[in-house]
Amino acid sequence: MNRKTLAAAFPCTVPVLMGYLAIGMAFGLMLQSIGYGPVWAAFMSLTIYAGSGQYLGVSLLAMGASLGQVALLTFIINFRHLVYGLSLLEKFHGMGPRKLYMMFSLTDETYALLSSAQPPEEVDPHDFYFTIALLDHSYWVIGSVLGALAGQLLGFDTTGVDFAMTALFIVIAVSQWRAYPRHLPALLGAAATVVCLLLVGADNMLLPALGIIVLILVLARPRLDVHSAVKGADAA
Repeated sequence: MNRKTLAAAFPCTVPVLMGYLAIGMAFGLMLQSIGYGPVWAAFMSLTIYAGSGQYLGVSLLAMGASLGQVALLTFIINFRHLVYGLSLLEKFHGMGPRKLYMMFSLTDETYALLSSAQPPEEVDPHDFYFTIALLDHSYWVIGSVLGALAGQLLGFDTTGVDFAMTALFIVIAVSQWRAYPRHLPALLGAAATVVCLLLVGADNMLLPALGIIVLILVLARPRLDVHSAVKGADAA
């Protein structure tokens, strides 16, 4: 990571910095409330690095869940990352060993940045993407540790703190909606989610909804690509 790459990548990550410090601190507070201090917060954020998964982890640790339960629930919650990874195969191509870290660090927020941020001409794209991922990860670790320290030193009522993750997701969704002129994929995803919610309920909707969304987008991709090309030609 050189200064030029860092200078190009950092401004792109400022919104994530603000969000990760807040929700990372919320996670640290929640973890401290069940008896796990800053060291555990740092360790979990370095090795797990999955916001919603870590929030769930606090509840699972508190209730003494089995390893099988932890594995299954974590897989269900983070299943969407399979879709993220497939869409970024081209960008990660040629990154060498760094590709493994890019796969590990692909959170919702980092995915949003990697999908939209464009590196300057004088900066290597692979270095740019890697720096974004590394900065985002560092923000999450710092926020987690700060939250655990605050909970340890000051004491907080953590009721409702876990809503911070939902709030950040909403902000990202609104930002993506404004950034892209095509809203059909988002509308299709919302419709599939609502249908699954009504059919199978909130507790069982995640996997069916994701599966249906992937299927719809795969089948509709040729039409979406044509629509995008037409729009681009009109704009030119």
